[in-house]
Amino acid sequence: MSGLRERKKQATREALRAAALRLALERGPDEVRVEDIAAAAGVSPRTYNNYFASKEQAIVAAVTAEREARVAAALADRPAVRLADAVTEAVVSQYTGEHDPAALLLITTRPALREVFVGAAAAMEHPLTAAIAHRLATTDPYTAPVLAASVVAAVQVALRQWLRPPTPSGLLVPTGSLPDLLRAALAPLAPALDAAEAR
Repeated sequence: MSGLRERKKQATREALRAAALRLALERGPDEVRVEDIAAAAGVSPRTYNNYFASKEQAIVAAVTAEREARVAAALADRPAVRLADAVTEAVVSQYTGEHDPAALLLITTRPALREVFVGAAAAMEHPLTAAIAHRLATTDPYTAPVLAASVVAAVQVALRQWLRPPTPSGLLVPTGSLPDLLRAALAPLAPALDAAEAR
């Protein structure tokens, strides 16, 4: 029964994400209300609030959905690779994969959506902690959580650099290649990841 309940919750989450993005692309995010998203997904606003705290979260979730689990899985798929390299490539692969260009443009050109997009990286901390702990075969309560939190912070620094505020003309000026920025932001963590792996 719990499996069915989880599948229903996942289906509701997916319907809300899809409705939020579709409506935001059709009308513009300022013209979309939580009530509109809930109605388009066939649920009540109260049910909507069980899944997302704002319309911005639902819109961004349509692009970032399940990224945290995919990053952890990508790390687990690289057991023979140095931990620092495995973490970097797992992150880069999930942030530079296929995205709907219209959705990404919508998110990157709206300050509230940009901030939620950057903040969404925090969701990978818990699964990444578990993946790093498994990889290091450690029960130490500090190493994996500190490393995972550091990875999240580095990703957020790279995303903020990439999504610098618009110029006075209103144009967003990406500041280089996102894969390169992610690699540069994660590079200072390599010694800590190497040291943890060497224990």
